[in-house]
Amino acid sequence: MAKNGYYSFISTSSESFEKLRVLISNRDVIVKRIVSSTNQIHRCVDIVFPELRQVFKDITCKGAIATLRLFPTPSEIALLEPLDVMRGWKSLMKRQPGPKKAQLIIQLAKSSIGTAQALDAYKFHLEQLLEEYDLTIKQLDRVEQQIREVLYKIPFAKKLLMIKGISEISLAGILGEAGDLSGFSHGNSLLRHAGLHLAEASSGKWKGQIVISKRGRSRLRRFLFLATVSLVSNNPEFKAIHAHNVKVKKMKKMKSIMKLIGKLARIFVGIAKRNEAYCPSKLQETMPLAA
Repeated sequence: MAKNGYYSFISTSSESFEKLRVLISNRDVIVKRIVSSTNQIHRCVDIVFPELRQVFKDITCKGAIATLRLFPTPSEIALLEPLDVMRGWKSLMKRQPGPKKAQLIIQLAKSSIGTAQALDAYKFHLEQLLEEYDLTIKQLDRVEQQIREVLYKIPFAKKLLMIKGISEISLAGILGEAGDLSGFSHGNSLLRHAGLHLAEASSGKWKGQIVISKRGRSRLRRFLFLATVSLVSNNPEFKAIHAHNVKVKKMKKMKSIMKLIGKLARIFVGIAKRNEAYCPSKLQETMPLAA
């Protein structure tokens, strides 16, 4: 293969892009740990005090977490007065729930159907889960701060962030996996790097359908997809094009999203290569019926 010229030279990324790749990988690990600890907290609440969801819809909100720290079992809450509950909330929160919620949580605790066995073991388990949750939240804040510091050192990153709907984390994930976008000859090269180019699923004489190859960096595919979905929700130009694709061209929503990923890739590479700002009018000119 080398004799016939089927090879390419290795292009190394600069230090900033390598840092982003390592930090985004670290962030993914932390997010998985947060999801794991959150799911286990949900399980513990379902066993010990399922009625807590009637007071706090989100178990990970500040009020619910404070309640689990102070009064982990309904038997403890049932012995308290509303003022005692509010005083405990105030010790951990700047803005705490009112007396109605305090009264409601006491009433629910008195008639709770949660288990009354092995409560000491469940309390110890919940305490460890909350410690793990606190640690991962702090680690997530730290790694995201590091990502922002590295991201803003890249010259064209600020111009890409000017596109409404592009978040810092999504852009950092794309740049960390793709490297310097100015090194790509075209947006299609970025799609190929991510494995989002089209390929025929065939074998021998059998010919299948044209599908996305997925022979590329999976994390880059994920961040390109998430960035495009965010643009369709928040960016007026992408929202108009998506609506035109679905309503006028009768495309399926997912097919429209995949086409818009290609448009986003071309915009990113163009801005990085020419070092120019994002121009919404140019995007609108390519889709006059979208308005």
